[in-house]
Amino acid sequence: MDTRVIPIVRGVASEHVYLLANALYNGGIRAMEITMNTENAPQMITALRTQFAERMWIGAGTVLTMGEAKSALEAGAQFFVTPNVDLSIIEFAVENNLHTLTGAMTPSEIVTAYENGASAVKVFPIRSLGSSYIRDLQGPMGHIPLIAVGGVSVDNAAEYFQSGCVGIGVGGSLVNRKLIEVGDFARIQQVASRFIEIARQNAVSN
Repeated sequence: MDTRVIPIVRGVASEHVYLLANALYNGGIRAMEITMNTENAPQMITALRTQFAERMWIGAGTVLTMGEAKSALEAGAQFFVTPNVDLSIIEFAVENNLHTLTGAMTPSEIVTAYENGASAVKVFPIRSLGSSYIRDLQGPMGHIPLIAVGGVSVDNAAEYFQSGCVGIGVGGSLVNRKLIEVGDFARIQQVASRFIEIARQNAVSN
């Protein structure tokens, strides 16, 4: 499955999440994260795992505590995404055969996360640093899979792939709350398709 584009679902109401996930899936998305600070996040994860079975990876995002990690695992999350380096959460994920995308910013944090078992490192927040930072990291750390998160849009996604990222995490530019509230899931599907097109046009081999 093509999991290079990961929508970040935060603050979306339960009654909208299936329609959102379906629009994302129809747009080519094959992995999405439900942030744990979203109301009813565990229940959403469980429901989406049932509804999409093996068609799409459903993960838990913004996993900040061991309690949240355990709750996400019990809900059926297939991967964890964290905004920071927490070695206990990485260890817990590894013990339970889950992928973890660990948030880090500095070279030291990135290496620490990867050497301790992170499947990939989420460079966050990338907005203020830009794709040139990813490019600079590639010299000494080209062996570490990096995912750009924070301010990623259709306008700059290609830059991150071209700089060496193996994936991107996308928030409001794809999971658009205004479009969700008015029920314009067709537009969300179109934007998802555009992100997937960009990912395929700028595929990198790490």
